[in-house]
Amino acid sequence: MPASVFLAGPASWNRMVLLDRLPEPVPHMQFAQASWETVGGTSAGKALSLTALGRSVVLHAVAGEDEEGLRVRAALEAAGVVAQWTDGTTERHLNLMTAQGDRVSLYLSTPAETTGTDDAAHAAEMAAADAVVLDLAAEPRRLLPLAAASGTPLWVDVHDYDGVDGYHRPFLAAAAAVFCNADRLAAPVEFLRAVVAEGAAFAVCTLGAEGAVAVGADGAELRVPALPITVVDTNGAGDAFLAGVLDARLAGADLASALSAGARSAAGVLTTRHLHPLLDPILGDPRAA
Repeated sequence: MPASVFLAGPASWNRMVLLDRLPEPVPHMQFAQASWETVGGTSAGKALSLTALGRSVVLHAVAGEDEEGLRVRAALEAAGVVAQWTDGTTERHLNLMTAQGDRVSLYLSTPAETTGTDDAAHAAEMAAADAVVLDLAAEPRRLLPLAAASGTPLWVDVHDYDGVDGYHRPFLAAAAAVFCNADRLAAPVEFLRAVVAEGAAFAVCTLGAEGAVAVGADGAELRVPALPITVVDTNGAGDAFLAGVLDARLAGADLASALSAGARSAAGVLTTRHLHPLLDPILGDPRAA
């Protein structure tokens, strides 16, 4: 039986470093409050959340057979994520974070796009799926024409898009549903309205502790508050939010109800220092180390 969601994009192995403040751009010494290694990558985060919600998903990602790549593959498999791996460079990040959710991500290695030898299979999987999710990376960008030709609604997450960067434009042009955060947008609602005017069915901007705002096809503005919860780590919250909205929409929910489902899904991942609580029994709690 085909997966309900075809998902392509980054799955990485990350070193996380918790600081009292982000480093200033001057030579200095600074002490970490904590550090740990874990699975990262925006597509891995979405796949974990969709899996936890009971939504069938197939994750297409690139990872090598080096130590870090094998760790990523094994952890996601143990968490129940169905993944199809292409051998290549394993993506690795060094993430500098604060308890307030500020983050600087240093990309240590990133995979290139593939040669497309599996494109016929990808096209068939996309056509059979209920939704396609392509995240910002070389291989998903290469897959955009296949996604557009599949006839299946495409969901994209442009993260901290500034409204200008040309790399994101092909994703936005092809998308039926667009997600972003407000980190670099001066006027989030105006951006959402522009995205809908250009053809998206709806667009959503997450606002951190303030929840999220969306604009639907009818131009109506909808807001959902963040659920009150003790935050352990903010990594993966945006991915979980999209996954919750996607799962609810595929189940027939209206946009307002789906946004509430997204808020519940996001709240669940704020309680762990991994991308999702599914990884806690697999990778252990870093706070116990």
